[in-house]
Amino acid sequence: MARRIGIENADNDNYCYNKSILKIVSKMRDLLTLKPIAFGLDISDSSIKIAKLKRRGNDFDLACFGEELVPKGVIENGEIKDEKALVELIKKALAKVKGEKLNTKEVIVSIPDEKTFLRVVQLPKMSSEELAKAVFFEAENHIPIPLNESYFDFEMIGPIIDHLDHCDVLIVASPKNIVDSYTRAIKSAGLLPYAFEVESLSISRALIKNLITVNPILLIDFGATRTALIVFSGRSIRFTSLLSFASEKLTKDLALGLKIDLLSAEKIKVNYGLESKIKVQFQEKTGDFKLEREITEDEEALKIFDSSLSQLVLEINNFIDFYYAHKNHEHLSPNRNEIRRILISGGGANLKGLDSYLTKRLGISTIVSNPWINILPDPQSRIPEEYLKRSLSYTETLGLALRGILSE
Repeated sequence: MARRIGIENADNDNYCYNKSILKIVSKMRDLLTLKPIAFGLDISDSSIKIAKLKRRGNDFDLACFGEELVPKGVIENGEIKDEKALVELIKKALAKVKGEKLNTKEVIVSIPDEKTFLRVVQLPKMSSEELAKAVFFEAENHIPIPLNESYFDFEMIGPIIDHLDHCDVLIVASPKNIVDSYTRAIKSAGLLPYAFEVESLSISRALIKNLITVNPILLIDFGATRTALIVFSGRSIRFTSLLSFASEKLTKDLALGLKIDLLSAEKIKVNYGLESKIKVQFQEKTGDFKLEREITEDEEALKIFDSSLSQLVLEINNFIDFYYAHKNHEHLSPNRNEIRRILISGGGANLKGLDSYLTKRLGISTIVSNPWINILPDPQSRIPEEYLKRSLSYTETLGLALRGILSE
């Protein structure tokens, strides 16, 4: 399901329609030649991240990783505004990769959720051939752009309990002009797009153990410029939404509320978070500030955090209510329909105390996710500390890399 579905052959003139989701059919390969493992390339408004995995016994291991920041204006809301600049940034990211040398040009590339349409539709049980035809006509009722202007893909969702008279099908589409712009940039950087994948699918692959859950789980990915909400239930994504709230907003709100610069606000956020009361003292002569970690009546910073996060909590609750109001039968046991766990990821999930705060405010157990859960059991002993500390911000990239090695 999510680990396989994607937008393939994006430079084809017709909408992408793949009857055999189980195989990548982007081009014919010599059967006697071992195919190199594709690496993950995560492109967002704020950064380019690279990760490649390798096999090690029964598990996987990290082969290499890299990152390059993307200046404002190059990509906006998932749309490339300066293709030439993006090409150069991709080349820089490739040149800065740490670890083993990249021995392949093939990449699994993220397509921003802002520019994709993902739906789960229900159809009567039928043969594979009949399903292929029915999905296309059903998609026209759910995808808000003409399918002849889109790259389109689908996959049937296997049931946990097959007790209903229908089947669930996950469909995804993205505008051709968006995918084509990413394809041009990637090829101009000397790479070969092996497959494109929606961000929420990559995140799910990285965080959901074996891509199966008996209860719906809410995934919250706190990015630098926005937050993704994903409900994963059974063997598939069910609902997604994007919020404008982002990790950067907390920093800006703190800087404005305490009347300090953004760098100082970022230090307060990273060093203290929500775990303790903070007292901020300013030195008038130098203009510097001093932080004291102590119990004090001065809770100004925590009040600012709470004010910002309260809006996030409201939007999460609204999303959960919408999911409950609109969800269909999901082939689960009758007593398995409630969200009982939340996994948080993304760089913003490193905020100290955020998991406890959300648990209290949402009334649902919230834990910091493990993006290595489907890769290796003991990342602390095998992953460079520099990368391990930033693992949460590489969640999507690891999901892409995992698809790359599973597709070999």
